[in-house]
Order: sequence, then structure tokens, then C-alpha cells
Amino acid sequence: MNKQKSRNKPRSAHPSDRGPGEKSKGMSLFERYLTVWVFLCIVAGIGLGHLFPEAFQTVGRLEVAQINLPVAVLIWLMIIPMLIKVDLKALKGVAQHWRGVGVTLFVNWGVKPFSMALLGWLFIGQLFRPWLPADQIDAYIAGLILLAAAPCTAMVFVWSHLSRGEPHYTLTQVALNDVIMIFAFAPIVGLLLGLSAITVPWDTLLLSVMLYIVVPLILANILRMAVLRQRDGYARLDRLLKPLQPISLTALLATLVLLFGFQGEQILTQPMVILLLAVPILIQVFFNSGLAYLLNRAVRSPHCVAGPSALIGASNFFELAVATAIALFGFESGAALATVVGVLIEVPVMLLAVGVVNRSRAWYERRTGVPSYEECCPASAHLNAGR
Repeated sequence: MNKQKSRNKPRSAHPSDRGPGEKSKGMSLFERYLTVWVFLCIVAGIGLGHLFPEAFQTVGRLEVAQINLPVAVLIWLMIIPMLIKVDLKALKGVAQHWRGVGVTLFVNWGVKPFSMALLGWLFIGQLFRPWLPADQIDAYIAGLILLAAAPCTAMVFVWSHLSRGEPHYTLTQVALNDVIMIFAFAPIVGLLLGLSAITVPWDTLLLSVMLYIVVPLILANILRMAVLRQRDGYARLDRLLKPLQPISLTALLATLVLLFGFQGEQILTQPMVILLLAVPILIQVFFNSGLAYLLNRAVRSPHCVAGPSALIGASNFFELAVATAIALFGFESGAALATVVGVLIEVPVMLLAVGVVNRSRAWYERRTGVPSYEECCPASAHLNAGR
């Protein structure tokens, strides 16, 4: 892509064009230490759940059609600010990096959910079964399936920026995944739960898709378009996102406090559960990111596409997974706990994957026919995107 083409591209919600040599934090202090805050929420949730069990039980009973209303509000506060960043008009550019898009779609929808189901059955259903509560085995596997069934929507902008990814490819890929999720999430989850002999409450699953994907996506795009129609629209959108970003993360942490308020006793009696659940999650992150990276090299995608492609292929939309697990199986279920383990380990593991991608760039570009970084991603085309 030449510089003229790059200038004619629609700009993202975060259009500060940093060159590759300029310093950028990529993630805020709060985001960088998300794992620490999650751990503190675990401790707070367990402690509060032990001290005020009746209060948590009252919150858990506030349901309509098996959807917990306080959690639904918190999930909307999490998801809508993330979706405001996504420009669905970017779908028009899907053919520009068709190799990278094809690889990522294959890994996201053709490999990751099924590989996670296999890993869940192998590790949780077989190898680790003696150390796990027997009545929660199926629920743990279901939580892992939910975690892998939807690709990450927002945090991938951070991973792409940190790996010096091509911003328009990232924006296009995220917009495409959001649209596909509307139609593919429920069928894939239903299929894999059925193959795992887990009862599928289809009405609740479809309601979760409508509530946590379709409605937030529509509302976010209405708000985005309304802001962009005003004078200096992108600057206004950037100012709007700044206060929404900490609200989104705070809502995530509040959900975790509620969840661990219900899960506390089980965790205290069996602390090894979290460690055992982390094993298949870690394996699937490294497997899927490595597969996407190598496939991109095989089809000669430029490194600035292969990097974000590998990271999108590995990361999970854990907010949706947590919400759906609670709706399908309840606060106190092993499914809800399994999805939260994904939150706990995602940031440090994905930062490690970013480091591998960056350090291997010279090796990647030694393949004949792979465009150089300068050809793919001019110095001005960098996202400064956060969650």
C-alpha cells in the first residue's frame, strides 16, 4: 500500500499517527496491570461473598428469562464503549489484505472453538478429572467453549498497535468478526455443547446473542454515527471514548467481584481449579496464534498483517463469554468460573505473544515474496487504540 492510498483510507476512532520510531504506551497503566486488578477482584469477591452471602444471593435472584439484570447492565457498560471504536464501513476494505483476512477467519471460526473443545475434553474431561469436582466437569468444558467461540473485539487494537500492525487491516478484521458473531456464535456454541453431551438451552443462548451482541452493536453504531456527523467528529469521538474506557473496565471488575462472591467457597476449598483451567487456555492461545502466524507466512502476507492476524486469532471476547456463561449456567457454575480464568491470564499471555511476533519479524520477512514492513505499513499508519 502506498502513502497516497493510506491517506485516502477512512480514519479510525483513534487517529493519532505515530511513526514506528515514536514512543507509545499502547496500553494505559490500568490496562497493563489488568491481571493484578482481576486478582484483587478475586480476593475482594471471595471476602465479600463470605461476609455478605445474603446480599449476593439477592443480586443473583434479579433475573428475567434467566438473564441476570445487574450483570446485563454491567456487560453493556463493558461492551458498548468497545464497539463504538469499530467502524463497520471498514468492511469495504476487506479485499485489500484478503490473505490475512482469510487466515484469521479460518483460525477464529474454523479452528479455535473446535481446538478448545478438544483441549477441554482432553484436559478437563480426562487428565485433570480426578482433581476437579465431578459435578462441574461439563460446566468447565462449556465455559472453555464459550471463551473460544468469539474472537476479541476491542483489546486487539492494543495488540495490533504494540506489534506495529497495519491499522486498516485490524479495523476491517474486527468489523468483519463482529458481523460474523451475530450469525455464527450461537450455532457453534450449540454444536460444541451438544457434541460434549451438554444440554443447550437454545432460548437463553439466542437471547444472549441478541442482548450481548446485536443490541450493543446497533446502539454503538448509532452513537458513533451521531457523533461523527458533528463538526470535528473524530475529535469528539475520541473525547467521548476517554471517559467511557475506564467505565468499561470498572464494569468488568465489578462483574468479577459479583462472580467470585458466588464462587468463593468453591475456590477456597479447591484452589487448584484455577490453575488446572488455565492449562487448556494457555495451550490454545499459543497454538492458535502460532498457527495464524505461520499460515500468514506461508501465503506471504506482510508482517504488519501477520502480527495482528496471529493476535486476533488467539485472543478471546471474554466479556461476552462471561455474560453468556452466567446466563446459561448461573453465577455459581463452573462455566462462569472457567471464563473468568480467561480474563485472569489474557493480558500477560497476549503481551508475551506480542513480544514473540516483534522479535521474529526479521525471520518472517526472510521468506521470498513477503513484502517489507515499509511497503505494507507506512510510518504514518499506526493506531493509538486502547480498550
